[in-house]
Amino acid sequence: MLTIEEVEVEGYEKVIEGKDPSRALHCFIAVHNTALGPALGGTRVHRYPNPEDALQDVLKLARAMTYKSAVVQSGLGGGKSVIIADPFTEKTEETLTAFAEVLDSLAGLYIAAEDVGSSTADMNFILQHTPYVAATSKEQSSGDPSPYTAWGVFRGIQATAQKLFHSSSLKDKTIAIQGLGNVGGKLANLLFWHGAKLIVSDINTKHVRHCIRDYHATPVEPIDFCKVECDILAPCAFGGIINDKTIEQLKCKAVAGGANNQLASPVLAEKLAEKGILYAPDYIINAGGLINAAMEYEINGYDPIKSRNKTDRIFDLLLEIYERAEKEKTTTVVIANQIAEFNLKNGIGKRKNPIYFNKKASV
Repeated sequence: MLTIEEVEVEGYEKVIEGKDPSRALHCFIAVHNTALGPALGGTRVHRYPNPEDALQDVLKLARAMTYKSAVVQSGLGGGKSVIIADPFTEKTEETLTAFAEVLDSLAGLYIAAEDVGSSTADMNFILQHTPYVAATSKEQSSGDPSPYTAWGVFRGIQATAQKLFHSSSLKDKTIAIQGLGNVGGKLANLLFWHGAKLIVSDINTKHVRHCIRDYHATPVEPIDFCKVECDILAPCAFGGIINDKTIEQLKCKAVAGGANNQLASPVLAEKLAEKGILYAPDYIINAGGLINAAMEYEINGYDPIKSRNKTDRIFDLLLEIYERAEKEKTTTVVIANQIAEFNLKNGIGKRKNPIYFNKKASV
């Protein structure tokens, strides 16, 4: 039997926990802020060690989505969901159906999309049970967001190179990528064709072999990823890769990748700056997927050209953040947060037209 309980968390509009043992569902949905529009964020499927870890992860991810949406002026708010399950062995249709029912209970306050452990196919399935889903394969939708996320990360890496080397060219620059899935794999392809030298790491050895064969990449074990000597380190897997231990191992000039919550603690942004390592705030550089998903709610409908062009602006946004951080003698994270909080406070980018969900499309 499905149960939905609200979890009181200070600073969050709504957090709910959904359980249905008969369908192997245990999930959390966190809505952080909807001042600029309904919350949108991915559905992460992961076998967390315990429910408390899952809750803390969804809270951090939801807050980051609020800031991400505010900075890129998507007309949406911030939210996230997690399903506690192994995405390869425990993600069943019954579990996704139960999750859809939890999602539907929020009546559009939160819109789900794919994330680590979920796919466009999963979103298509969930859409059969609730309309509050983005990034599906239906004709009016934005589809798989990962090409746009990867493109935004690529443009962010170019901006980082511009700041470091006074040129956005990546030819002969050494870039280390951790995580070669939907985003990291596409990023590797873009970097290869722009002349970069690649170092790659992934727990999936098949992905690593592909990059060795097709891009002449140098492999490195996941445990040694932060130790590699490179120009730019690009984490594209799970968060917390930069922590008190790994920050002392870094031999890079910059950290700029697609993973969420790359810093295990906010204070690490200051430590990176002290070490002279440039940091691209993760919720800025990986905003391409959100930009693309949000585009399907534009009044004239989804337009991939507009989505691409808006994702391109990540280049200029990061350069602005880098320059301001240097001028104001603070961290790039502080500047990014200032931009997000200013937009939230002043309603900049607030949705002007409501979203009308087609409830007849779901059964």
